[in-house]
Amino acid sequence: MKKNMGVADKIIRILVAIVIVALYFTGIIKGTLGIVLMILAGIFVLTSLISFCPLYTIFGLRTCPREKTE
Repeated sequence: MKKNMGVADKIIRILVAIVIVALYFTGIIKGTLGIVLMILAGIFVLTSLISFCPLYTIFGLRTCPREKTE
């Protein structure tokens, strides 16, 4: 897998995941919506850690800088 996520993208995903987890554990988000958002938060963290998003590949997106070839 080639990396297709930049640093800013990873930071945003981690922050969104932290907010979702905080809202879930404070009881603001409950039920099915809470479970779905917690799964989404887990996906955000996982994709941030491996710097690869499968959806970016499908849509041909990259947020990381291109490596220079010499």
